[in-house]
Amino acid sequence: MALTREEATQIRKVALEVRQDVVRMVHAAGCGHPGGPLGMADFMSTLFLQHLNLSRDNRLSDDRDRFVLGNGHTCAGYYALLAQKGLIQREELLRFRKLGSQLQGHPHRNLELGIDFSTGSLGTGLSVAAGMALGARLNSWDSRVYCTSSDGESQEGQIWEAATSAAHWGLGNLTVLVDFNNIQIDGRMREIMDVRDLEAKYNAFGWHAVTVDGHDVIAVDQALCAAKETTDQPSAIIAITTIGKGVSYMEDASAWHGVAPNDEQLAQALEELGAAVS
Repeated sequence: MALTREEATQIRKVALEVRQDVVRMVHAAGCGHPGGPLGMADFMSTLFLQHLNLSRDNRLSDDRDRFVLGNGHTCAGYYALLAQKGLIQREELLRFRKLGSQLQGHPHRNLELGIDFSTGSLGTGLSVAAGMALGARLNSWDSRVYCTSSDGESQEGQIWEAATSAAHWGLGNLTVLVDFNNIQIDGRMREIMDVRDLEAKYNAFGWHAVTVDGHDVIAVDQALCAAKETTDQPSAIIAITTIGKGVSYMEDASAWHGVAPNDEQLAQALEELGAAVS
């Protein structure tokens, strides 16, 4: 079912709040990765608000949906969305990456918080998600498994081993959302190791694959709905995004892959994102 105007407006509002949380969290930590989660906020908010069956009430249920953040360094946005869903206390967000915090610089499996798997080593997430999807099918659970990846992570051979097995087993309950921003820590993906046309690659591997504007919540929602209707193949959604989206000095800049804003930069970012420095 298509998004209503009210639903689309709410998703955009939450995505903006996630961006505000991301810059506050990384600033408070003095380290972290702000660019990726800023770029992913729109498609992640669409997934979490409209499609992912995860809540405080069902977080310990075996047959609920599962989510794996393959590009684990972008977890500031993930944590912010878990807070939006009431799984993480908001005050905990500002303890991001602090000693003793439950919210470290890469996700650590904690089902109480709704975190399904520890990630960080690039390439492993899709393999785990495929295993979860196969397990759900073997248990006859009516649940879905979602995974994020990135264009840079697609340089990992393990991604394509997982893609092969997921297609072989016909895992129609598996969807990967690939953040395609043409940026990785060393610069432009196209210049470092060009992964070329990921939609064509996933299709060639036996997946149902589409490319969308990752900032268009309606297009993302339509792609997620189509993935649910594709029952005999896993689905890949290639989301074209801009790293650092919403913060002018971070947009399309590889320098902001993994750098925390200083006080002045935080103030500018929050102003551009429509929030005040707290």
